[in-house]
Amino acid sequence: MDERNIKMTEIELLLDLHIDAERQGPGSEEDTLKALSFIDIKSDDFLKIADIGCGSGAQTITLAQNLKGNITAIDLFPDFLTKLDERAKSLNLENKISTLKNSMEALTFNDEEYDILWSEGAIYNMGFENGIKNWKKFLKTGGYIAVSEITWKTKNRPIVIEEHWNNEYPEIDTVSGKIKILEENGFSPIAFFFLPERSWINNYYSPMEERFNNFLYKHANSNIAREIVENGKREIALYKKYKDYISYGFYIAKKLPIK
Repeated sequence: MDERNIKMTEIELLLDLHIDAERQGPGSEEDTLKALSFIDIKSDDFLKIADIGCGSGAQTITLAQNLKGNITAIDLFPDFLTKLDERAKSLNLENKISTLKNSMEALTFNDEEYDILWSEGAIYNMGFENGIKNWKKFLKTGGYIAVSEITWKTKNRPIVIEEHWNNEYPEIDTVSGKIKILEENGFSPIAFFFLPERSWINNYYSPMEERFNNFLYKHANSNIAREIVENGKREIALYKKYKDYISYGFYIAKKLPIK
């Protein structure tokens, strides 16, 4: 058995499982473009955008292909940023995308620096409310924030799915709860929509399932690797059974002037 694999941490193994994936969470080009369609952008606007928790940057590429301006793509893991840099170069987008290794909890941008703050499936790492409160200062007055966030689709849920997600992410809430946070922090909600099932199955879960066997083989079927795969299978099964109760919600809101 490879000694390196024995010593790899769970975080390193999770990174290895997802590093070659197009997406590290549910989403699609169509979802990104739909969210973008709600933002009032003039054809000659040159925008400054931050994509926070970008992963390997599928949505970053979509934004760069459909907007004029510069995008700063931020992630804690440099391997994801390397993947994004490579893809941006292959598509001749390297002049529009700059990558930055940083924690989303320790951003050092200037106040009111950005026209748009974007974050797909990542804000949960610091919590929705905490992210909204801490990132707000970086956004220009009248600028937009667009984030996708795990969200209950109903007020009441089966206890199995409720317990699972309350344990995984205690901040999980309904749409009204998330919109209330936006409103209480100086934002005017512009639009909301749930990600469709295909954004979960076709673009995230099915590709992940296809990687499981090679992942286990690569890591000599170690206990940690098996646990990661079993956790993934459990999450996929829960989603497929209880998808009427949960999804990612995409929230688009505008920063209001301070009164």
